[in-house]
Amino acid sequence: MMRKIGKASCLLLVLLFLYLPIFLLALYSFTDATNIGAIRGFSLHNYKTLFTTPELLQMIFGTLLLAIVSAIFATLLGTLGAVGAFYSQKSVSKAIATMNQIPVVNADVVTGFSICILLVVVCGLSKETFIPLLVGHVTLSAPFVYLSVVPKIRQMDPSIYEAALDLGATPAAALVKVVIPQITQGILSGFGLAVTLSLDDYFIATYTKPATFDTISTYVVNATKGSQTTIKTALWALSTVIFLAVVVVVTIMNFRAEKPEKERSEA
Repeated sequence: MMRKIGKASCLLLVLLFLYLPIFLLALYSFTDATNIGAIRGFSLHNYKTLFTTPELLQMIFGTLLLAIVSAIFATLLGTLGAVGAFYSQKSVSKAIATMNQIPVVNADVVTGFSICILLVVVCGLSKETFIPLLVGHVTLSAPFVYLSVVPKIRQMDPSIYEAALDLGATPAAALVKVVIPQITQGILSGFGLAVTLSLDDYFIATYTKPATFDTISTYVVNATKGSQTTIKTALWALSTVIFLAVVVVVTIMNFRAEKPEKERSEA
């Protein structure tokens, strides 16, 4: 009994540590308080400001567009890398896996600064072209897509691809019609993770973004240093909306992942 109580207490403490700050921020987003402190009256002022301020809407739209575009490129690169490593020789596969770990372990500030030096200083690209920013986010996300796809592709029968070739399929057709459907869940998970990483990134965006462009992360950091109280409290509402959107997406993805498993067990 004491062991069960101890486990439940540890789990409760972990959940409180993870979610209590978010719930507290969400609570204050529905008040007219200007600082975290005494709770004032109920108000939707922060949400009205969030969805009616052109500056905030432009920042949100730009961040989402960057996240989706970079996630598409990262998903393509990460998926192709995982498939290529799986069907390569063991030494090549190990080398690819090792190189993939470097951007994962490496600090984001080092990655962002390195990309800025390479593309802007050495290659002469202007940050106003958005290319350094896009390359930086793809570099950040692609290794995580690789890590999401690898477990799924290892669960696949490696002889399926060769069987498709023996039956007359071209390599491209075998990849699209046979291999990809087997690892779709990993690809979707990698895409969702790539979008989240892009939305969350601060350091890479700081070094590579155009001067007139802000992502959510860079905007929030700059806003907290300013004196515009209305914008600060509207960001509480933005954080709440992002959290609810993530909860909905994760719930849907988990539900869709469990559905085929139930169908297989019933069959």
